[in-house]
Amino acid sequence: MILKRYSGDLVAIDFLDLLVLDIYGGLRHVTVPRSYVTPRLFEEGIGFDASNFGFARVTNSDMVAVPDTSRAFVSSSDGSTVLHCLCDVRSTDGQPFAQYPRAVARRTVEELAIRGVADAAKMLVELEFYVFQDVAYATDFAHSYYKIESPEGIGEHFYDQPRFGIHKGYHRLMPEDRYFALRNKVVALMGEIDIPVKYHHHEVGASQLEIELDFMPLVAAADAVTLAKWIIKTVASEMGCFVTFMPKPIYKAAGNGMHVHQYLERGGQSLFPGDALFGLSPLALHYTAGILEHSLTGSLLALTNPSTNSYKRLVPGYEAPVNATFAKASRAAAVRIPGYLKGRDVRIEFRTGDAAANTYYMLSAMVLAGLDGIARQADPVALGFDRTDEARSFPLNLDLVLDGLEKDRDYLLPAFPPALLDLWIKVKREEASYVYNAPTPQEYELYF
Repeated sequence: MILKRYSGDLVAIDFLDLLVLDIYGGLRHVTVPRSYVTPRLFEEGIGFDASNFGFARVTNSDMVAVPDTSRAFVSSSDGSTVLHCLCDVRSTDGQPFAQYPRAVARRTVEELAIRGVADAAKMLVELEFYVFQDVAYATDFAHSYYKIESPEGIGEHFYDQPRFGIHKGYHRLMPEDRYFALRNKVVALMGEIDIPVKYHHHEVGASQLEIELDFMPLVAAADAVTLAKWIIKTVASEMGCFVTFMPKPIYKAAGNGMHVHQYLERGGQSLFPGDALFGLSPLALHYTAGILEHSLTGSLLALTNPSTNSYKRLVPGYEAPVNATFAKASRAAAVRIPGYLKGRDVRIEFRTGDAAANTYYMLSAMVLAGLDGIARQADPVALGFDRTDEARSFPLNLDLVLDGLEKDRDYLLPAFPPALLDLWIKVKREEASYVYNAPTPQEYELYF
């Protein structure tokens, strides 16, 4: 795959590929040949069935995907040149579809200005993922299993080869790091389409990698994460590998988080540095309190950690925060203030979330939780969030956090339609039921 920026020239384009987000934050697409691409299509879009994207009932599912050329890029492969455009979605009345992920993110940014708090939320997202040479899994009435393999020492074909251990991969160098070339290729492609990358490296787990993006405004950050995940999976496939962002693919090994560094900005200046605790401003402390309060109820986690597998990652001992705490330089805290930053660079990092989330909903929910903390001038010290020895645990079960979202949602309503939250709870309850009601191989070991 070759990627490059879109120059605005349609002459050399063979196809227009419209990228549309589903309710989970995944990409779907519909492709239009060059002969049918007109200026009117860019203005009016193309109709599609939103019921297959998880948003609408079949009886009222007609939506319109409108290409956003500001988030467009060109790919070349198999002799064809394709212009890819992320799309916005409108209802048939021409209005933005309120449940669409990009629409939720845009309304969140508008809320910053409406409240007069800031004019931007800046986000730096860390992408953690596993790469496997082979994967197989199945479940049926008569069997349930998964098998994974990696030349870094995972699976029966690699047990007798030299390896560094399942927990000892952090910053490994070649040749032990088998995926350096993969990360280089991915990052080069991201750079071609203006996705800024701070760095990449091998992570803690064998076969676990990280690519850390740079700071971007909220909507751009969510777009970048969505496209980055697609690029990573595509490059891996071309190299004969499989990628997963699932939070806990390997028992008793490091999980995949999606840590988010963040701050609010006005006039190009961060509002988070200050003279209060940990070098933060009072506003940043209120923001932090809001995030931790709504995580403790479970409502925020229902959007940042929305899978049953998320709560297999959130267990003690793996740098995955399970308590409502904030601290400087501690990777065990849900909100970490990086210890190596000082002065105007001070910010916070939310370490609890994972990439099972719809990134647009996740980033939006964090900002709205922070804004709620600012509005109430919530004090994280008075609430005890700085006391790690007396920390309160998050609800660590998908059903429990969905219970929290049912009860604690008012802070989300400026950007999240109630119908979207109800739908989210419904589809996630169905996932929870599917997983929690099924016997597992571990239960056979214990109870058969």
